[in-house]
Amino acid sequence: MVETRWSLVSRRRIAALAGGLALAGLMLGPAAAAEGRLRIAKQFGVVYLLLNVIEDQKLVEKHGKAAGLDIAVEYVQLSGGSAVNDALLSGSIDVGGAGVGPLFTIWDRTRGRQGVRGIASLGNFPYYLVSNRPAVKSIADLTEADRVAVPAVGVSVQSRILQWASAKLWGDKEFAKLDRISVAVPHPEATAAIIKGGTEITAHFGNPPFQDQELAENPNAHVVLSSYDVQGGPASSTVLYGTERFYRDSPKTYAAFLDALDEAAKFVTENPEKAADIYIKASNSRIDRDLLLKVIRNPQVSFKVEPQNTLGLGQFMHRVGAIKTEPKALTDYFFDSPRTAAGS
Repeated sequence: MVETRWSLVSRRRIAALAGGLALAGLMLGPAAAAEGRLRIAKQFGVVYLLLNVIEDQKLVEKHGKAAGLDIAVEYVQLSGGSAVNDALLSGSIDVGGAGVGPLFTIWDRTRGRQGVRGIASLGNFPYYLVSNRPAVKSIADLTEADRVAVPAVGVSVQSRILQWASAKLWGDKEFAKLDRISVAVPHPEATAAIIKGGTEITAHFGNPPFQDQELAENPNAHVVLSSYDVQGGPASSTVLYGTERFYRDSPKTYAAFLDALDEAAKFVTENPEKAADIYIKASNSRIDRDLLLKVIRNPQVSFKVEPQNTLGLGQFMHRVGAIKTEPKALTDYFFDSPRTAAGS
């Protein structure tokens, strides 16, 4: 059964929430970062499991107390990197969770101003482009009759990886070739469309567990493309990021957050069954528990805060003109931290 059934009303509510957050920030001005307060935006899927764990076990609060600080933590559910970036720039949140593609976009646009950079990875996960049309064996087989669902057209990490794959196949000038048949649909709704069939959506570039549900529940569903194939191996596609102000003015809160994420990563790795139960509870999910455990235990998945293999996407985005500044090292677009220093 699909994890969540989304309706048009659901999408409108998310749009209204994101718009409200941005409007509030514009009216009041960006809120100053403050020690002892942490507002986090998350999205959908197992890729956000570390956030589910730190919320369930109050790990930020735990590590804050160890540092002599009481931290009030709030979580906001959004869909799409654009909504997350809007909320972050409005000052409505302190930390955004989204794909590494949106991170490069906001990093490039805020250099010398808000100074947004990465905080941590949420782990390595292969993202699959899944199609329910048997004739689609590769992206070269997609036609004007197909519609590819992504979280945000042109800017989400799925969309950026699809552009990168297009550039490899057709050349850099054609990197956006498949944007015109892409549509912005939240993962739960896109999954329902792939499983049911008979809609305009014939492909979905998703993330776990949605892609796994599609493959398990529709015999015609198959993998057309893996993000790892495009990125050249295991990679951190989903990350957390914040502003220079948060990093500079809330050092204890920042450190407690990283410590909490690191503890959560170890917990998930060592306790996959407990982690699965936390995810099901947090997302009010009806996903098959065995399927969820299969996702968490997938040998291609690793839960860790250290980013891996992210630089290549940023350099591709610069090469095709999607961002103005070329990232040359992790420290260009990630804040300095012993937790992430060995990343790539």
